[in-house]
Amino acid sequence: MARTLDLGPLGVRVELLRTAEDTGGDLVEFDVVGRARGIIAAGHVHTSQSERHEVLSGAMKLTIDGATHLLTAGQAMEVAPGVPHRQAPGGKGDGRVRVQARPAGETEAFLERLEQMCRDGELNRFGYPRPLAGARLMRDFAGTGHATRPPLPVQRALARVVLGTADLTRPYVFVDEWDVAAPPEAVFSAIADARTYPVWWRPVYIDVESDGPAELGKESRQHFKGRLPYHLHTRSVITELHPPRTITAEVDGDLRGIGTWTLTPTATGTHVRFDWQVHADRRLLRVLTPVLRPALRWNHNWAIARAIEGLEPFAQQLAGDTARTPAATV
Repeated sequence: MARTLDLGPLGVRVELLRTAEDTGGDLVEFDVVGRARGIIAAGHVHTSQSERHEVLSGAMKLTIDGATHLLTAGQAMEVAPGVPHRQAPGGKGDGRVRVQARPAGETEAFLERLEQMCRDGELNRFGYPRPLAGARLMRDFAGTGHATRPPLPVQRALARVVLGTADLTRPYVFVDEWDVAAPPEAVFSAIADARTYPVWWRPVYIDVESDGPAELGKESRQHFKGRLPYHLHTRSVITELHPPRTITAEVDGDLRGIGTWTLTPTATGTHVRFDWQVHADRRLLRVLTPVLRPALRWNHNWAIARAIEGLEPFAQQLAGDTARTPAATV
C-alpha cells in the first residue's frame, strides 16, 4: 500500500510506491498528484541521479536544459544526472505524474523534509522555503540536488550566513546539576520561595518582591546582576508546582524564558537540576548577544557557582529549624 505525503502548500500529494528499502537502493518510485507549485516546480539539478517522468493523467511541461516539452497521458521523458530541469503543470486541472529517481539516494528523505516544512509553516505563500528552512535544506541536501540559480557556490555561501546568524541568535539553553547535603523538603523550600534568594544566592540577587510563599500562579519580581556590568529586572510566574520535586516558572522582562528546578532524593541529601532556556530581550543584550555569547555563558556559570555555594548551608539551616520546632512547642 502506497504511503502518502501531504504537500498541500506545494499543491500536491506524493504517493510513495517503491522506496530505497524495497529496491535495495536502486530507485525510488512515486506519483505526484495535483498541480505542483513553488520549490518543486522550480528549476533544479540532481547531481548523480537520473529522473524519469511519466504522465498518467493531465499534462506536464518538462523543461530540460532550456528546452520545454509538453507531456500528456502516456508520454514519458528521462532527465540525465547533472542536467538542469524543471517540471510544471500543463493545461488545466490536476495531473498525476509517476517519477522514478535512480539511484534512490536521499529522495525519500528530501520528500519527507518537504512534508515537515509544509506542516511547520516553513514555506512562504509562493511555496518557497523561508530563509532558515531553505538554508537547512541546502546544508542537508546540496550534495544530491540543488536549485539551478543562483550558482551553487553563492547558494552555499548564503546558507552559511543564514545558519550562522541563526546560531548566534538562538536561545540560551543551560542545564546545571549538583548535590546538596540537605533533605529535599528544605532544598525545595529555599528554591520555591524566591524571597529567600537575596539571602543565600549572593551577590547575584539584589532584591525579590513577592506577595507570599510559592503557589501556582504566584508572581514575583527580581532584580539581579552578574559579573558583567549590567543589572537585570524580570518577572516570574509559577506555572508548575509539585512539592518537593519540581517547580517551573515562566520569566519575562530583560530576560524571557522558562526555568525548571527538579529535585531528586539521594542517600546523602538532594540532587538538584536546573533547566533554563532563555532569550535576551533587553535591547542592548539582543544587540550584543552574537558577540558576547561566550561571555554570557561564563556569566551564567559564575552565577550558578554562587547558588551552589549558598544553597546548601541555607537549606541545612532550614532543615535544622524545622527539626527544632516541634521540641520548642512541647
